[in-house]
Amino acid sequence: MKKELYADVILPLAVKGKFTYRIPDNLSNEISVGSIVLIKFGNKKFYSGVVSNISDKSPEIEKIKDISDVLGNAPVVNQIQLKFWNWLSEYYMCSIGEVMKAAMSSGSTLAERYKPKEERFIILSRKYSDSELNIILDKLAAAPKQHEILTTYLSLTGYSTGSDLYPVKNSLLLKESRALQSSVISLIRKGILVSLDLEVSRLSQEEINTEPLNQLSEGQSEAFNSLVAQLEEKEIVLLHGVTSSGKTELYIRLIEEQILKGKQVLYLLPEIALTTQIIFRLKRHFGKLTTVFHSRLADNERMEIWKKIADADDKEGYRLVIGARSSLFLPFHDLGLVIVDEEHDSSYKQHDPAPRYHARDSAIIMASLWKAKTILGSATPSVESVYNAYSGKYGYVWMGERYGRINLPEIIIANTREAYRKKQMVSHFTPQLLHTIDNALEKGEQVILFRNRRGFSSYIECSECGWIPSCTQCAVNLTYHKEINRLVCHYCGSAYQIPVKCGSCGSISLSTKGSGTEKIEDEIKIVFPRARVRRMDQDTMRNKNSFEKIIASFESGQTDILIGTQMISKGLDFENLTVVGILNAEGLLNYPDFRANEKAFQMMSQVSGRAGRRKKHGIVIIQTSDPENRIIRQVLNNDFRGMYETQLEERKLFNYPPYCRLVRIIVKHRDKIKLNELSALLGNDLRKTFGSRVLGPEFPVISRIQLWYIKNILIKIEKDKPLARAKELIGEAIERTEKVKGAGQLRINIDVDPY
Repeated sequence: MKKELYADVILPLAVKGKFTYRIPDNLSNEISVGSIVLIKFGNKKFYSGVVSNISDKSPEIEKIKDISDVLGNAPVVNQIQLKFWNWLSEYYMCSIGEVMKAAMSSGSTLAERYKPKEERFIILSRKYSDSELNIILDKLAAAPKQHEILTTYLSLTGYSTGSDLYPVKNSLLLKESRALQSSVISLIRKGILVSLDLEVSRLSQEEINTEPLNQLSEGQSEAFNSLVAQLEEKEIVLLHGVTSSGKTELYIRLIEEQILKGKQVLYLLPEIALTTQIIFRLKRHFGKLTTVFHSRLADNERMEIWKKIADADDKEGYRLVIGARSSLFLPFHDLGLVIVDEEHDSSYKQHDPAPRYHARDSAIIMASLWKAKTILGSATPSVESVYNAYSGKYGYVWMGERYGRINLPEIIIANTREAYRKKQMVSHFTPQLLHTIDNALEKGEQVILFRNRRGFSSYIECSECGWIPSCTQCAVNLTYHKEINRLVCHYCGSAYQIPVKCGSCGSISLSTKGSGTEKIEDEIKIVFPRARVRRMDQDTMRNKNSFEKIIASFESGQTDILIGTQMISKGLDFENLTVVGILNAEGLLNYPDFRANEKAFQMMSQVSGRAGRRKKHGIVIIQTSDPENRIIRQVLNNDFRGMYETQLEERKLFNYPPYCRLVRIIVKHRDKIKLNELSALLGNDLRKTFGSRVLGPEFPVISRIQLWYIKNILIKIEKDKPLARAKELIGEAIERTEKVKGAGQLRINIDVDPY
C-alpha cells in the first residue's frame, strides 16, 4: 500500500511555525521541495505557498487538509534559497512567511499568472533553389509591394540556397519594405511566407557594442594581484580604494573569470536607479549575459529574469546580475562571486516591512551557502568592515591613488558664521563658493551643489509666537515645497495647504525658515542667471526615466549646475565636473545616531570624490559654521584612518558595534498612555534577563507616525554571548507582553542590527 505523503508549506504570513498539508495521490508525482502549491487556510482563504519539506510521517494533527493544487510544472525555489530563507528568519527574528513574502515579490509567485509575451514573425515557407526563387520573384513583378516584401525578407535574413531559414519580426518587415499588412497576408495565402507567433523578451534589448578589457595601471595591477591572492585564503575581502581609483576594472576581471568557469555573479549596488553609468560600463564588457534587477520592474519582467537565472540549461541565460538588495532572493543555480559595491551605504538596510535585513551581511551568508567568494568595495567602508579586515577576519586590499595618478580634489573650508558676521553671504552662498563657481562656468566646466534636504524650506514659522505647522498623523514639522505650493510630511507623504494665519495666535506674520534643494535651485538661478541649472532629489525623480534624463543632460554638457541630495554622491563620473559645493555641512552631523559622524564623513567624502576625476583639477568647498569640527577636518585631510580610530575608540567606550550587537524593539500603540504602560512592562521584563544592557523604552525623535505612537527599546548583546539564546529570551519576553490584558492593539517589531 502506498504511503501517504505530507508537505510542510511556507505561507506568506507573519505567523510563526510551519503548516503541514497532505499531498493527494493525484498530485504526488507533481509536488517536490520548492514547488508552489495552492492551499486553503482557515475556512475561506486560499494562499500560494512553498513546499519546504516532504515526509511520510503523519503529523500530530486531528484533521489535516489536502493541498488543493500545484502551480507550475517544476520547483520554483531551490534548496539553497530555502536555507537562506531560514537563516534570514532566524537571524532577523521574523517569521519565514515574512521572508517568503519579500522573496516572492522578486518574481517567483508569478508562476501562477505569468504569460509569455508573443510577437508575430514571418518566415519563408520552405527552402527554395535559386531558380525557384527567381521564378517566384518574376511572378511577383506584377505585384511590386509583394515583390518588395520578399526581397526585403531575403535581405534581412541573408538568405542563400540551402541555408537555414530565419524568422523576421512582422513589424520590422513592414517597416523596412514600406509595405502594408495586406501585402504580407497575400504572400502567406500564396504559400510563399508563413506567419509564426513566437515568445519574445519584455526586457530592454538595446544593442551595446562590447569592448575588450582595458589595460590596468601599475597600481591597479598590484591591487588585482593582491585581491586574487587574498581570495585564495579568505572567503571575504574588503577592497578599500579612494574615489576614482579604478575598483570597477578589477571587478570586471574577476567577473570574467567566473563567467569563463560557467559561474554566475551577483553585483550588488545600493540603488539601481542611481547607477546608470556603472550598468552601461558592465554591459559593454558582458553584453547579453548581463541583466539588471530591481523592484521597479513590471511583474512579468521580473518573472522573465527569474526564469532565465534559474534555468541552468539556458545557454543564453544570465551570468551577471546587477541588482539592488532584493536581488538576493533570485534563484541562482551556480553562484561563484558576490560583489557588494559601496558596501557602507545605508540603502542596503531594509527597515520596513520584515525581514529587516542588511543586504551586505545577508549577501555574505548567501555566498557562503554557495561556497562563493564575497568582495566588499568602497572608498569609505563601514567601521565594522574595516574592523573585520584589520582583525584578519576579512582580507584587505588598499588602492590609495586615483587612476592615471589624478590628484584628489583640493578641499577648502568656508566659514559661514564668519561670512554672516561680515555680511559677505549672498543668500546661502559664501564668497569662496561663488568665486569658485564663477571661475568654473567661465571655463565651461560644471558644478554640483550638495544639500541633503529636499523641499523649498525646512518649515514655516510664526514670527509672533513661534508656532510651526506639523503633520496631524506624525510628530514632525511639515516641509514647504514651493513647486506644488504645499506643506508636505516627509514621513507619511501627506500634503497640506499653506496656512494664511498662525494656527496658535492667529497672526499673519508667517515666514519660511531653512533651505532645501528647491530653494537652493531658485537662488542659484538668481546669482547665475545664464547658467543652466537642474535639480536631482526625490521630488524630481518621480517618473521612471527621470534620473537617466538628468544624468544625460549633465553628461552631455547641457546642464552647468546640478543641485541635489545624497543621490548625487553615488556612482557618478563626469569628465567636466570640477567643482563640488557642500552646503550646511554641520547639518549632516547633528543626528541622535552613534553612526552620525561616520555617515557624515562618508557622505562628504563621497560627494567630494565626484570632482576632478579626469585631467582637470577638482575643487571642493565645504560650507560650515563649525570649521574646527573634527569630522570636517578629517574630510579636509582625507584622513579615513583618523576617522576610523576615533569612532572605534568612542564605540568601545560606550559599547557599540563592532564591540556588541544591537537589537531594537519598536513598540507601537495608538493610545499614548497604553504605549507607556506596556512598553515599560516589556522593558522591565527584559531587564530581569539583560540588566543594564537594556536601554529605554524611550520616544524616538519622531515619536508618532501615521497616528501610531512609538517607543524604542535597545538591547546590547556582547560579542562573546550566545546570540541565538539572547534572541530566544527576547522573543519570550515579547510574547509575555503581547498576552497582557489590553495589549490587543499593541504592535511590536524587532530590528536586529538596526543602524
